[in-house]
Amino acid sequence: MVFSRVSMSPTVLRIRGYRFYFLSNEEDRMHVHIICGEGEAKFWVEPIVALATYHNLSAKKLSEIQRLVEEHKNEIIKKWKTYFGVS
Repeated sequence: MVFSRVSMSPTVLRIRGYRFYFLSNEEDRMHVHIICGEGEAKFWVEPIVALATYHNLSAKKLSEIQRLVEEHKNEIIKKWKTYFGVS
């Protein structure tokens, strides 16, 4: 998948009503944002998957999202490197 740098928040994945995306003008540490109807979260991807911040999500939703990030970690890392031009 090729990303356009024109997009400020490209969608990485859509799973079970969650949209996983990157923000272009943010910090260098690898992370992914996730949004759904109930709220949003940000997870660090490396060195380990960890919750960075969230808004209006239950512990159950956060656990589900973390599990999805862990399951798709390699795909997220690959897309991060492609989008941000990291080797």
